[in-house]
Amino acid sequence: MNRKKLLIAFYTILRKEIVRILRLWPQTLLPPLITVILYFIIFGDFMGARIGPILGVPYLDFIVPGLIMMTVINSAFANVVYSFYSAKFQREIEELLVSPMTMKVIMAGYICGGIFRGLIAGVMVLCTALFFWTPHFYDITIVIFYLIVSSLVFSLGGMFNAIFARKFDDITMFSSFVLVPLTYLGGVFYTIDFLPAPWNSISRLNPILYMMSGFRYGFYGITDIDILTGIVILILLATLLALVNVYLLERGVGIKE
Repeated sequence: MNRKKLLIAFYTILRKEIVRILRLWPQTLLPPLITVILYFIIFGDFMGARIGPILGVPYLDFIVPGLIMMTVINSAFANVVYSFYSAKFQREIEELLVSPMTMKVIMAGYICGGIFRGLIAGVMVLCTALFFWTPHFYDITIVIFYLIVSSLVFSLGGMFNAIFARKFDDITMFSSFVLVPLTYLGGVFYTIDFLPAPWNSISRLNPILYMMSGFRYGFYGITDIDILTGIVILILLATLLALVNVYLLERGVGIKE
């Protein structure tokens, strides 16, 4: 296929993903919004005043960037893993395999769909947060960078999970036993300075910690992780996941077996 046809193929997959996300908005966009509103109410009005400021920032203000990032990564991951696995389960993937599309184009279409859902969900949470919180942007470029790259990383992570998933239980198990613990232990509600040794050091192995800290830095200019280190780690992680996914898809792992 020439470049024009590859772009058409990519656009077709991406358009299908976007239409699905918007058509099923009560399932794709509404649940995380309701969950975050509950967090705002509980940790803002009920507990925030008692906990006090963290790193010089009121507790509600401290957790808002973490809640936005939590929504972004969960939405991006869920969109790709469920959409790609559904294509395998319903044998729609066979239509893509017999087409002249390359695996890179197929992957890019699904990944960009995940990024789209992650960003839309994040913006919705940000707009909702305005009813509880006054935004402060220390570096808007950092905010945008972390939104996009974090969506990319977890879209690729969702693709990786979907490639190996043989049943829907494989998806829910990975989400429940890997993604959720990493998210809640990634500094959404606390700073790692609160953790005693060796948990302080162990937490630094969690990639979500770098996303949360870097994203929060974009709002307040505070972080418990070196911002440059976080950027390098995210870029390397995204590159590694992309290369691994392309390799697995081109080998036919999980889709030609």
